[in-house]
Amino acid sequence: MTAGIAKRIARPLLVLLGFGACYLLVAQENLPDESPATPFDAIERLMTVDRLGALIRNVDENAVQSSNSWVLTVAGLETIVVYDIDADRMRIMIPVGPAEAIALEELIRLMQANFDSALDARYAIAQGALWSVFIHPLSTLTDEEFLVGLGQTANVVLSYGTSYSSGVFIFGSGDSAEIERQRLIEELKKKTTT
Repeated sequence: MTAGIAKRIARPLLVLLGFGACYLLVAQENLPDESPATPFDAIERLMTVDRLGALIRNVDENAVQSSNSWVLTVAGLETIVVYDIDADRMRIMIPVGPAEAIALEELIRLMQANFDSALDARYAIAQGALWSVFIHPLSTLTDEEFLVGLGQTANVVLSYGTSYSSGVFIFGSGDSAEIERQRLIEELKKKTTT
């Protein structure tokens, strides 16, 4: 009896799969072509070291280049941009402070922020320091992504100790929104009791 049921289910299932495959082929043919008109168009969209340098100089005309890195000022913060052509990576880094002073509760709060409010920027620890970092493949980095990354990385530093936010929005499934609501309530309570 089980074999009979399997045969009755298998035939319609195969037909459905066949229709599904045909639909996917037709639907894919009707999608707009997002590929570049020529291979040269794709090359023009790749981030280059020269274009990265021009973007950095547009943000801070006093930026200083040294080998594969730049030091510039963003929102009053010393900002380091490092790139590696061979590894196809670019990293924006801003120091926040010494890592040794971070209490366990603060470390947990940083990890919560990395999940929901720091967004593309992140808190990280390296070389005994707490950093705000943004990491992206160099070749596919767009001008806008770089500028947004700079802003988010600076905002993560500027909001350290308060909202721990990159300034864009908060991912709703994390802990930061509730923590921020509680912080606001506590601040309001303090204002009414003093």
